[in-house]
Amino acid sequence: MKSFYGVIVVLGSVLVAGCGGSSEDEAVRWMADERNQTQPKVPPIPEPKQFVPKSYDNAAATEPFSNQKLTQALKRDTLQSTNSALVEPELARRKEPLESNTLDTMSMVGSIIKNGQPVALIKIDSLLYQVKQGNYLGQNYGRVTKITESEVTLREIVQDSTGEWIERTSSLQLQEVSK
Repeated sequence: MKSFYGVIVVLGSVLVAGCGGSSEDEAVRWMADERNQTQPKVPPIPEPKQFVPKSYDNAAATEPFSNQKLTQALKRDTLQSTNSALVEPELARRKEPLESNTLDTMSMVGSIIKNGQPVALIKIDSLLYQVKQGNYLGQNYGRVTKITESEVTLREIVQDSTGEWIERTSSLQLQEVSK
């Protein structure tokens, strides 16, 4: 048993002697040589482009802060207030629950006749809603004007590119339910 421990001690000392400083010194020397030989490759920064100032050629155009420009803006505001007659009744009424969703999140999945009136079945997420003529859908004051077996027609009030309130017609088409 003593000889076994003696063999282990001899093997351990050989292993420790094998991990001497010579290989470590060799690795450090190699790393220093590689560091000295490696040159960074940095592309030169291009020269900045020359800035050429230009003169203002629109001196004949309407000055942005002139009285004429202010008059045009005031005329546009009065036109918008006359067109706001379309949207004022919509702002005065209580919003319906389906007006918080956009039309693209809704799909018509069917229609039924209830008390002699057509009723559309509208699906939003996983919930099903019954909508009749006169109800409101979507975020553009969309009022249901017509319900058929395959379509719900809406009258929406939106602002055009000039800021005027206009009416437009939208519809939801019947969607086939995939099983």
